[in-house]
Amino acid sequence: MAAGGTGVRVLARAGHGARAAGSAGARVAEGGGGAVPPPGGEGPTRAPPHSTPRRWGRPLGPEETLGLLEASVVHREGALLALSKPPGLPVLGHPGELSLAALLPALRRRLGLPVELHVVKAPARECSGLVLLSGCHRATEQLQRFFTAARRRGQYPTTYCAVTVGVPAEAEGEIRAGLCWQQQGDTAAVVLVPAPGRRSLARKEVKSTLTRYRVLGTAGGCALLQLQPRTAFPEQLPVHLMLLLCPALGDHKHSSRVGRVLGVPFLLPPEAAPTRTQVLDEELLRRLGLSPQQLRRLPLHLHLQRLELPQGPLCAPPPPPFLRTLRRLGLSGHWET
Repeated sequence: MAAGGTGVRVLARAGHGARAAGSAGARVAEGGGGAVPPPGGEGPTRAPPHSTPRRWGRPLGPEETLGLLEASVVHREGALLALSKPPGLPVLGHPGELSLAALLPALRRRLGLPVELHVVKAPARECSGLVLLSGCHRATEQLQRFFTAARRRGQYPTTYCAVTVGVPAEAEGEIRAGLCWQQQGDTAAVVLVPAPGRRSLARKEVKSTLTRYRVLGTAGGCALLQLQPRTAFPEQLPVHLMLLLCPALGDHKHSSRVGRVLGVPFLLPPEAAPTRTQVLDEELLRRLGLSPQQLRRLPLHLHLQRLELPQGPLCAPPPPPFLRTLRRLGLSGHWET
């Protein structure tokens, strides 16, 4: 179903008719694509306070983060190494900021690897999940060609899981939207583009984005979703979940765009929904075991779970905060490996 005149489509495959949302949006760095942000780094000039790597509310230092990465290695073969990063850890970061790239030399020494590592694939700063590293540039180029070819064939090489506040109207479907970068003051933002024209798409000023979703389980007004982005664009998945009217738990950037009247969700225009800490009702806070003061530290529950490689799939379990949320919400039994 298309949202009238917005260029946003939520296509349902099962159920009673999809909810469609649309209008103009916001923009920054990504959480489910792998696209490169505009010059100047990974989105905003300053990272929000909740995007620091944490152990459920407590900031992690370099040594503790390094130990966490070392313990999270899920695959090691030849030139390839895969691990699962915590939410809030940027791949590149800003000068003086703790980042995955800054920790790679020390990680290589700890693991006794003979060559320098570089990033092949990784989720965005706010996301957790699989990071694919390589010590061979030829292997990296081959993998990048593999990912590109897979998308062109209509395949989905990356699979994410998300806990959402709200349940999609349909059990599965697709979300399509035009997205672009836009400078807003001293930061770059991801903006939803209503009905992008052929010329802007051809000039790559706007990207037509697509995500396939499937509901794995629901409990108490929340859902566990499987997400497969067909395209790669910064913040694609959080924005698409916003358009689905089911923002990710811990999304303190886009969730304010989803309003409710008598329990029915609707999309607010960006000028009416300034960025703020996600608002959760008292019952959900109680189930999560959180106080309103702890809420601003709640990490984004968006996890890169699976990567398809030429030699077979790689999988990573979700981090402890994600698992804790699944248990508290009664969604643990719906997790698919």
